[in-house]
Amino acid sequence: MDNGKHNDAPRQIKSVTNVSIMVNVILTVVKLTVGFLSGSVAVVADGVHSISDTITDMAVFFGVYFGSKKPDPEHPYGHGRIETFAGAFVALALVFVGGGMIYYAALDISKGNVRVPNIAMFIVIIGSIISKEWLYQITKKVAVKTHSSATYANAWHHRSDSLSSIAVLTGIVSIKLGFAYGDQIAGIAVGLILVFVGVNVITDCFRELSECSVDAATFEHIKSIVNANPSIHQWHNLRTRLVGREVFLDLHILVDPTLNISAAHQIAENLEAALHSHITQPTNITVHIEPDIPELRK
Repeated sequence: MDNGKHNDAPRQIKSVTNVSIMVNVILTVVKLTVGFLSGSVAVVADGVHSISDTITDMAVFFGVYFGSKKPDPEHPYGHGRIETFAGAFVALALVFVGGGMIYYAALDISKGNVRVPNIAMFIVIIGSIISKEWLYQITKKVAVKTHSSATYANAWHHRSDSLSSIAVLTGIVSIKLGFAYGDQIAGIAVGLILVFVGVNVITDCFRELSECSVDAATFEHIKSIVNANPSIHQWHNLRTRLVGREVFLDLHILVDPTLNISAAHQIAENLEAALHSHITQPTNITVHIEPDIPELRK
């Protein structure tokens, strides 16, 4: 495994998560203050969403902290699954918050409550859209670079908050245009967005927990690296699986049967070095060497 990749990723994730925590705390205080003073269900709901963002930021932070710990006798394959569980926690938070927002907005409509928007609501919501979209962009960049499902889920948590703020802004504008329940409808729209995103992220986490292989593009890339080694006559039994941000890979290679053990071992070492060099994720590789004889060919 490439320790450089393994050690740098947690630092990047923690750094962007710390920025996210600070922004979300500020947004939570401002949104809830303006929401309660103005009586806006959508703005209060958006503030609660920011609270959930802060909680999920902490889940990602601790998930990466514990998930990055080195393997030990009880966890010989590392602790990467902790990051996957952190991602699932973030997704569940999205689903529950979204469902709550839908319920309370619908309840408000049933009571006939009408909200009157003010300038403070406009300023807060526009600021939220800009800041959350910025957080989404920088968090997604780190998630893609580090292949962290928890960080990717958190990026979408930021994007959903940005979309929810757009929905709230649309609701405020609709009230100005004469639609009395625009605020509540916006709250329902926000809730539906959260539920949809949450379910998608949970599905991805379950795929990883069910020992799924790497994506098709990465699998083909691995095959091309193996095929590019002229010392490997043939190969078979290529298997991959994901554990958090790490790829676990094993395969059998057939080499010249007249080679001594040291030469055959060097071929395996060269292959591992090539795979580490061309795969962006931290990778654990097991290569089984076999002599290239007819009965072992597949």
